[in-house]
Amino acid sequence: MTAPDPVSPHGGSILDAKLTSGSLGGKTATPLAKSLGIVTVGDLLSHYPRRYVKRGELTALDQLPLGENVTIVAEVRTVKKRTMKSRHGSILEVSISDGQGFLTLTFFNQAWREAQLPVGARGIFTGKVSDYRGALQLAHPDYEMFDDIQLKDGAAATSKWLEQPIPIYPASASISSWQIASTVALILDGLGAVPDPVPADVADERGLLSYRQALELIHRPTKSSDWQRARDALRFHEAFVLQAALLEQRRLAHEHEAVPRVPKPGGFLERFDRQLAFTLTGDQQLVGREIADDMARNEPMNRLVQGEVGSGKTIVALRAMLATADSGGQSALLAPTEVLASQHLRSIVRALGPDLAAELVPTLHTGQMPTADRRKALLRMVSGQARIVVGTHALLGDKVTFYDLGLVVVDEQHRFGVDQRDDLRRKGATPPHVLVLTATPIPRTVAMTVFGDLDVSTIAELPAGRQGIETFVVPLAEKPTWSSRIWTRMAEELALGRQAFVVCPAIDAAASEDPAGDEPVDEPAEAAGPARPVASVEAITALVRANPALAGARVAPLHGRMPSDEKEAVMRAFADGSLDIIVATTVIEVGVDVPNASTMVVMDAERFGVSQLHQLRGRVGRGGVPGLCLLVTNAELESIARQRVDAVASTLDGFELAQVDLELRREGNVLGRNQSGGKSSLRLLRVTTDGDLIVDARMAASLIIDDDPGFVQHPAIREALDRRLREVEAEFLVKS
Repeated sequence: MTAPDPVSPHGGSILDAKLTSGSLGGKTATPLAKSLGIVTVGDLLSHYPRRYVKRGELTALDQLPLGENVTIVAEVRTVKKRTMKSRHGSILEVSISDGQGFLTLTFFNQAWREAQLPVGARGIFTGKVSDYRGALQLAHPDYEMFDDIQLKDGAAATSKWLEQPIPIYPASASISSWQIASTVALILDGLGAVPDPVPADVADERGLLSYRQALELIHRPTKSSDWQRARDALRFHEAFVLQAALLEQRRLAHEHEAVPRVPKPGGFLERFDRQLAFTLTGDQQLVGREIADDMARNEPMNRLVQGEVGSGKTIVALRAMLATADSGGQSALLAPTEVLASQHLRSIVRALGPDLAAELVPTLHTGQMPTADRRKALLRMVSGQARIVVGTHALLGDKVTFYDLGLVVVDEQHRFGVDQRDDLRRKGATPPHVLVLTATPIPRTVAMTVFGDLDVSTIAELPAGRQGIETFVVPLAEKPTWSSRIWTRMAEELALGRQAFVVCPAIDAAASEDPAGDEPVDEPAEAAGPARPVASVEAITALVRANPALAGARVAPLHGRMPSDEKEAVMRAFADGSLDIIVATTVIEVGVDVPNASTMVVMDAERFGVSQLHQLRGRVGRGGVPGLCLLVTNAELESIARQRVDAVASTLDGFELAQVDLELRREGNVLGRNQSGGKSSLRLLRVTTDGDLIVDARMAASLIIDDDPGFVQHPAIREALDRRLREVEAEFLVKS
């Protein structure tokens, strides 16, 4: 292997150089690319160590997880060679220890390894942990022994060598941690100067290492304080580049010219406001003014409205649509599911009243509509007859054309990628205004990291007259007999003339809600306890229908695999009171508004995220009827899954729950797959703990972009942003 050339083939920084372009042999470059996605020098140097160990300390062997690849430091205690009984050959069994627990290394027909593994020697061992007759073992592990020659230079040198941190990298079966470390060392030896996106004055003011120094010390520290200082610098570097990219997106969006959309006297918006049967809350009025001010400008609005479940975001969005219609434009509302799109259309028609609805022609467009209906909808859009269009991903199709698209409203933004938002925006002859809605409250640091290109408004105030929701955990792990009480409690609510939802994480025994359908669901939470059948719509529908306490109740299933006309029929029947109970998947998570629904039962609640449970609960207690939510769980007390469920039961404050969700979620999933964007996702930065740093980095980046909008005077920032854009584009090409 040789060190890389100082310049990449396409004239960029050394960080863009391919690892295969003369720097590494295929035996190293291929597994790096295939198993870890590491292709360039920059990829490798940003593949930071997961943790550090010292030669003088051992790994706790009693805490190793079965079935996982591990990298550990331990001492050889015994070495035994024995002949196999059932077939020709020998087995070498090496027992290693941390001083308390023991682990066996097993090698078949490799007796020569005995000389490499003397009793008393220490080293790093890596392999997959398995169980053999009740004892932990690594079969055919890789290892690297600590060289005793290092100990010949006296006590001080020995102590320093024992204390020097050894980086442990995220590795794979095809390339070990120490192979990655040696590859990184080779690259660092020939690296030279590296462009630093963080200007020297910004770094000096914060006492941060330069980018080149930080790369050296995070990969090759001589003491613990080295890698700690390096992490501080690289964390800020990551936040700074990310915020600079978001601020530039925001600047570029505002550079486009848009058509101001201003309501006119006596127009649609004024007529709508006159007929409103209620008074807008203070938050609705404030956010409405912010939107109106944005839309009155000749640059496109890019605003996120986050609001509690049931806080009235749809009315705020509808008023923006009416202002758009007053100026002759059309509005498109993009919803994540067909059920939600249909619900939105019904709510809009109902809110407008017959006269305004007849003039504005609200139109639905989804992928599962009959061909004749789709053609009619397309004609209304292209002719401009439909001033308000509601649809699913089908609105992004090539055949969808608008006469004058003035406003794009994206509902439940967490269900869509940024590129989908932009796909719809590009259907305007001039850039339309964009309004993004979410009922999933977003902690400030996440909003700054995910939606940093948008202005953020918040509706926290709920409309008057809401009766509230009581939430209870039904802990079947501790109280299995409580299962019958779920249904008798539901029967009591039905006896009062009310209706109920039951939500299940799966459609049938074979599969959960189809992720390829139009109802994407969160990643399932980690399973709790022993394997057991997941509650399914099919099984629970049968159970409810057979339950004596619910005899006579009118029950129907609802899920994403049903034909659209069947789903629509079920929702209409539930809305008009012809059904008492719907047993559904998360298809009813958002937008379903039935004021008479009082009861929500969530089966296997531990399999849903905090925000999902909060959303589901928000389907009841929406009218003058108080809400009851029962979170049925088999999760064990004190487990993280149970903590999520308990957190939802403890408060109705969605913003408080958003913070809990952030703290309980697994790292790497905080931003959501659609938002984080492949290689641009966070490496060292943690939105759970680095809020102050993110704010600081944004302020530093904003001061620079104000004086140097295109980063012309800051070529290192420009280069870092261009690299980030190339990575995102490469990820997009792989997916398409």
